[in-house]
Amino acid sequence: MKPKNGNKIDGWLVLDKPVGMTSAQAVAIVKKIYQARKVGHAGTLDPLATGILPIALGEATKTVAHIMDEEKIYRFTLVFGEKRTTDDSEGEIIAQSDVRPNDEAILRAIPHFIGEIDQIPPIFSAIKIKGERAYDLARAGLDIKLEPRKIFIKDLQFIGRNPGGHAIFLVTSGKGAYMRGLARDLAQHLGTYGYAADLRRLRVGPFKEEMAISLDTLKELGHSAAVLNYLMPVETALDDIPALALTAPEARNLQSGHAVGFTSKPDMDRLPDLQPGMLIRAMEGKRLLALVRFEEGRLKPVRVMNL
Repeated sequence: MKPKNGNKIDGWLVLDKPVGMTSAQAVAIVKKIYQARKVGHAGTLDPLATGILPIALGEATKTVAHIMDEEKIYRFTLVFGEKRTTDDSEGEIIAQSDVRPNDEAILRAIPHFIGEIDQIPPIFSAIKIKGERAYDLARAGLDIKLEPRKIFIKDLQFIGRNPGGHAIFLVTSGKGAYMRGLARDLAQHLGTYGYAADLRRLRVGPFKEEMAISLDTLKELGHSAAVLNYLMPVETALDDIPALALTAPEARNLQSGHAVGFTSKPDMDRLPDLQPGMLIRAMEGKRLLALVRFEEGRLKPVRVMNL
């Protein structure tokens, strides 16, 4: 019999989200299968999108913010000639164009969309306007205007055409970039309309496509112990953060929520590249104790783990 508030399960699950399901619905199913006490996800995927949805269970939810900031890789198809309300295939057609850019025009346009650029998010998005989600306001028929935001596109590749002649792109982006918005803006730059189709997320930070499990497989396993084999350690999300081994007294102080003095030469020699403001994984042996920040000669706890 499971505990009233769910089992204490800690770790990351890399889910391959299927089409036609919201990220919240996927999280609810995972929570039910694992009978977990606490579950969250790192980065919403649209219902029409598929691919990597990192799901955090238990103490892993304390590292979600770090994963949200990580680099992401997407693949999508750009269908030229139609402007849609949602900037994807789900929306209504609101404008059309006969212009169909050739490959050379697409390649010339790509450099304009690499680096830090301005992007107006799609009106059908989860962005809040005075406490309300933009998509709720849009569905209610209200005229809403979203302000442009700075986003970062590290790489944008035109990788060919599908059998229907539609252009396929591979994108590496930072936080907050909408692929639907990128498809819309790229088409506009090319003198036509366009929307994103077949959107798939291939990577989120350390979580890759080959690590993912399908929802169907997870459902087949049900509540069996085998589902635990697909969980990755909490610290998987923190591989790019330097690790520091603490002594037993330091570990006790830190887990009590106290800062740990770290100013002597022997201390500093334990992490030679230590810089003010640096985020660090505090470890006791192989156990993750906390995320700490080095400030004013002390290791100050940011998130203390209960592992």
